[in-house]
Amino acid sequence: MSPKETDMDPEKNREDSSEMIAEKKNIDRSLEEDLQMETLKWLKKAEELYCQISGDEHFLENVSAYIRDSHYFLEKKDLIRAFEAVIWAWAWMEIGLEKEMLKQRE
Repeated sequence: MSPKETDMDPEKNREDSSEMIAEKKNIDRSLEEDLQMETLKWLKKAEELYCQISGDEHFLENVSAYIRDSHYFLEKKDLIRAFEAVIWAWAWMEIGLEKEMLKQRE
């Protein structure tokens, strides 16, 4: 068969499509696993830092809410929102510490 005939072969195209779908699923699964691991890593760090800070109640309430949200979204397998929530928690703590609205205990 010539290259043009191969391109027009529906069976060959179906096989290629199936292989591409399987490969994409493997990539997606790997990305999901990576995102979940990163979220869990940062969630642990955020919880550890949260236990070591005190200060402005508004900041602490927001940090706590974002940490809870991250757990909730992890349970729902909504990994993007879980990661986003933990990043927001971390950002609130960093800003609070930088602006001296929060203090880290030794």
